[in-house]
Amino acid sequence: MAVELRQAGSEQVLHRLMLEDVPQPGRWLEVEGLSYLVLQRRHRYRLRGGRYQLSGVALMVKAQKQPADSRWWNDRWVIGDPSCRFNARSPLLRCAVLPEGPCERCSHYSLS
Repeated sequence: MAVELRQAGSEQVLHRLMLEDVPQPGRWLEVEGLSYLVLQRRHRYRLRGGRYQLSGVALMVKAQKQPADSRWWNDRWVIGDPSCRFNARSPLLRCAVLPEGPCERCSHYSLS
C-alpha cells in the first residue's frame, strides 16, 4: 500500500513508502532510523469501473521517540503504569498528576 508520512500541523510530506501493514493511530513507526508517533490516518480512494478502491493512506505523524516506559496494554500502547488509577492510558500522555514521570516517583501513585 502506498503510504505518505506527513508532519502533523503543517502536513509537509516527510516520507513516501510502501507498507504491507499500515499502523493505526497511537502506534509508533520507525523509518530510516527516525521514530514517529501516528496521530491520524487519512484514506485516499480512486474511482475505477464505477467502484471506489483504496489507493493510498496519508499518516499524520509527530517525530517522537517511543518512551522507555511505554507498554503494550489492551491492544494499544500506553505510557507509564496502566494499573495506576491516575494513568491516562494513552500513548500521548502519562497522567495529569506527573506527566513527565516516572510513575513510581509520584506521590499519588496508586493501583486501581
